[in-house]
Amino acid sequence: MDCLIGIKFNDFAIVAADMTNAHSIIVMKTDENKLYKLSNKLAMAISGEQGDTIQFAEYIAKNVQLYKMRNNYELSPKEASHFTRRILADNLRTRTPYHVNLLLAGYDNQDGPQLYYMDYLASVASVDYAAHGYGGYFSLSIMDRHYLPTMTREQGYDLLKKCVKEVHKRLIVNLPNFKVQVVDKDGVHDMPTITIDSLKNE
Repeated sequence: MDCLIGIKFNDFAIVAADMTNAHSIIVMKTDENKLYKLSNKLAMAISGEQGDTIQFAEYIAKNVQLYKMRNNYELSPKEASHFTRRILADNLRTRTPYHVNLLLAGYDNQDGPQLYYMDYLASVASVDYAAHGYGGYFSLSIMDRHYLPTMTREQGYDLLKKCVKEVHKRLIVNLPNFKVQVVDKDGVHDMPTITIDSLKNE
């Protein structure tokens, strides 16, 4: 029941992930972090099987750092997406595939912001906006209607809040909190968490 949302603009990319950890019909916690900083200008939002998500995200993060130590420069978002896809594809052909879906947001000094959509079958696509999970049924149409690549950080955050508000309103599953991160030329930054209470105050 995870929900991931990502949007790319001209100057930055923004990703959000719900913070709910549920098992069967029980909500275990509502402060789970599903966003991982892979490098200075690269962030990953990940959902799927609980053990797979943590192990896979940490494996990718450590290998991205290892590459930087060996070569004295970081992987670009495009290179990191191809590396991640290769790991998913290789494991898909074994008895222990990773059941994870993810969004990869990054900033490249030459190409600017990047957003990659990836699923557990190791398909990858560069997109302007994307979503994983049931929340995507509601948020994709909102992004399709209101998205502009020239939006500022505040406008992009407001668009994300519109998506989360619709998920809160329409989805039968309770996903109260969404953690948000922005990736721009200065690195990865945390934005205020979107909660039911924060949306009520508007």
